[in-house]
Formats: sequence, structure tokens, C-alpha cells
Amino acid sequence: MVSLLSIAELRSATQAGRTAARVHGQIYSLTQKETQQRKPFWELVLADAETRFVLRAWSDSPNFKQCAEMAQGAFVEVTGEFESSPAYGLDAKTWVCRILDPDEIETLLAGPASLRQKQARDYAYIEESIAGIADPRLKAVCSMFLEELGERFRRTAGARNNHHARRGGLVEHTAQMMRAVQALCPAYPILNRDLMVAGVLLHDSGKMWENVLPADGFAMPYDERGEMMGHITIGMELTNRLWRQLEKRPEYDEWKKMTPRIEEVRLHVTHLILSHHGELQFGSPVQPKTPEAFALHYIDNLDAKLEMVTAAYQNAGKLGPRIYEKAWPLPTNLFEPLRAWSADAPPAP
Repeated sequence: MVSLLSIAELRSATQAGRTAARVHGQIYSLTQKETQQRKPFWELVLADAETRFVLRAWSDSPNFKQCAEMAQGAFVEVTGEFESSPAYGLDAKTWVCRILDPDEIETLLAGPASLRQKQARDYAYIEESIAGIADPRLKAVCSMFLEELGERFRRTAGARNNHHARRGGLVEHTAQMMRAVQALCPAYPILNRDLMVAGVLLHDSGKMWENVLPADGFAMPYDERGEMMGHITIGMELTNRLWRQLEKRPEYDEWKKMTPRIEEVRLHVTHLILSHHGELQFGSPVQPKTPEAFALHYIDNLDAKLEMVTAAYQNAGKLGPRIYEKAWPLPTNLFEPLRAWSADAPPAP
């Protein structure tokens, strides 16, 4: 029987040449389009827990009629001979499709064990980082966030397309940014570690409406609030609502006596959310004005870029022995990274 591979495994396998395989996924989108010669074809985007890829059914192929009978959101198995090409990426010229049974759907929705374990470790690291916050006001707000919204947080992607674009991707993105914060704060004493940890947790909290995925699928819906307001504005409103809930806590009278003042702390957290895109042209209503705001912006951008670079090495075709073709939205072709020196490495040829 032809091997069953995940989309990521299939991408890796086709780097060595054409590969016969089965792949399970959900139909993320199904769109009929036309070529420049006005010949119709179907574009089917198949998604699993990690990633997505595009299949095309041309008008002269038997798949064309089959696509007309499919529905967006269906869980399917696609069997065919797959290959990676500069023009179309991962694709198959001929393939057949069937609907998955309930047990297969349940297995697919759970995702690969490696991804589940990674996201569980990342969530535990976020909890550990919040437990280490010294300022009781910031610690309380972050703890309320996880208590109230932790389940939704676990289902949210880091972005719709470019980076961490999978269920749980926001947890991965947040945890990695917190690791960067823990590494940077000792090197830059000007940074307030408690404020940085809270800012990392809350800066993309609005994406829980902009980029949330359902528990029973991989197709990211569009949300009215996300579309009308955007994640920065939603994140600011959410954080201010959580902050107002502090007033109901029995500790609030003592918290008001602390230095820095509780309103000053709230203002700095809100500024991190509003400024984390760094530039007005990129959607931030204000530019960074504090050490933590500059640091958060660059850490956010760094983690997103390195996630895109990692994916490009795995998915992009090669233009030469160590040169990879450009992967949007990165600005140029990538070159193979330099391996670390090791005394045990074999001699160069």
C-alpha cells in the first residue's frame, strides 16, 4: 500500500523526486478559476494540523468533475504521484480522492504527536514564565488571561498565512518570544522583565478573534470583530477589560499603594500592544516609546522571520546546490546556513 504521509512529510519526500503517497487533510478552500487562455480549473487547498498545500484539477483531467462534487470543509484522503516544482510547489498532476471515515478524521484532527508534545511544552513554559512574574498586578492579569481564555488561546494561529499559521501557532510564537525575553533581559538591564513577559503574552491576544481555528477543523473562519477592528485594537480592549477586573480583587487596595502606580503599569502594557508592529504604516497606531516596546517589536519580528526562514528551507525548491528559491514574503533567495564547526566532522572533500 502507498505510504500515508503528512503534508510536511510529503514536502520533504518530494525534494528527492516524484513520490507516490497518500495524504489526509481538510479542504481549506475550493475555488474554480481560469487560465490566461480562459480554460477553467479547480484550485483545492488541503490543510492538516501543521500546514497547507495547493492541488489543481485541470479541465481535461478526471479530477475536474470530482472537485465540482466536493465541498469546502470536507475531510479527504488524496492519493497520487506528488512532486515539487518551481512553478507550482508541491503538486500532483493525477490524483484520486475519497472521504475519510470518522476514526480517520479523529486521528487527523489530533495532529502528529510531535506537534502536540511541542505545543504542550510551549504552553507549560508560558505558565512557568507567568508564575515567575514578581509584580502582583501583572501576574494577576496574565493569570486571569490564561484562566479565562486559555482554551481559545490554544486554538489560535500566529497568523493567517505567513508564520505559525496553524492551530496552536500563537502558543508556539508566544513561548518562543518569552524564551528570547528571558535571554535578553540579563544582557540589557534597562528592560523590565515582568513587563516584557506580560507584553509578550498580551501583544497578539486580539488574534484570538482574528486567527482562531475551530476544535474540529483546520479551516480558519473570518470573524466580524477581527475584520472590523483588527487584533491590535481587540488586544487593547481585552487587556483593559482584564485590568478593570483587578478592582474586584481583595488585594486591590494594597496594589494601589504600590510603586509604580497601578495605572502607570496598565498604561505601559497597553503601549506594548499598540506599538508592537513598530511603524504606523504596518498598523501600529503609535510607534515604540519605551525600551520594552522597542525590544518587543524586534523580538516579535525576529521570531516571525526565523519561522518563515525555517519553513522556506523545508519547502522551497533549490536553484542551485545550496541556493533556495525565494519564499514569499521573504525578500530574496535563501542560501544554505553554515553548519557549526565540530572536531568530529569528516574532512572536507
